[in-house]
Amino acid sequence: MEKLPSIALGTWSWGAGFAGGDQVFGNNLGVEELKPVFDEAMANGLNLWDSAVVYGMGASETVLSTFTKNCKREDVFISTKFTPQIAGDTENPVADMLAGSLERFATDYIDIYWIHNPADVEKWTPYLIPLVKSGKVKRIGVSNHSLAQIKRAEEILSEEGIHISAVQNHYSLLYRSSEKAGILDYCKENGIDFWSYMVLEQGALSGKYDTVHPLPAGSQRG
Repeated sequence: MEKLPSIALGTWSWGAGFAGGDQVFGNNLGVEELKPVFDEAMANGLNLWDSAVVYGMGASETVLSTFTKNCKREDVFISTKFTPQIAGDTENPVADMLAGSLERFATDYIDIYWIHNPADVEKWTPYLIPLVKSGKVKRIGVSNHSLAQIKRAEEILSEEGIHISAVQNHYSLLYRSSEKAGILDYCKENGIDFWSYMVLEQGALSGKYDTVHPLPAGSQRG
């Protein structure tokens, strides 16, 4: 992937609602609090933003889009996800979920679109193919997939001349399953970007929290 910074900024904690910042992280961050964050990041070349429909059921995308809409489209890289567990029963639920993201971001394409978790590689992966061919999706990523699932998704896509651009998995000093499973080696050997998420274990490795200063009470993180 060209011209991308080495750090992607995640927006899981942005906005409220189901699987949103208030529920997971114990905070409620909206446009007012996050605009300085976005502006400072962009000013320092951090223009790769990662979201998902399921983060607050559109709340994260809505907050992020408030800022990206004011940027030249080519100056910002938008990453978001299709989550199988909230898919509708339609002819092409991936395209339908993508359409919602495109509308929220007021754009006609997403820079990188992910299958959020494997659920059923054989079922969900093929839906991505027409989205890439139509130009609505520039690159494909798979998240939370095992090595076997990554390889199978690549097989399905490569039959149509399309390839996985990135893998996004939980990875930190405490959680190294992608390293032990050979996923990091596979990505390196095949020119696939590896995106680590929860690198600070939702703050547990940040130095801010300990037995005296616990994670937010009532949150999933706590």
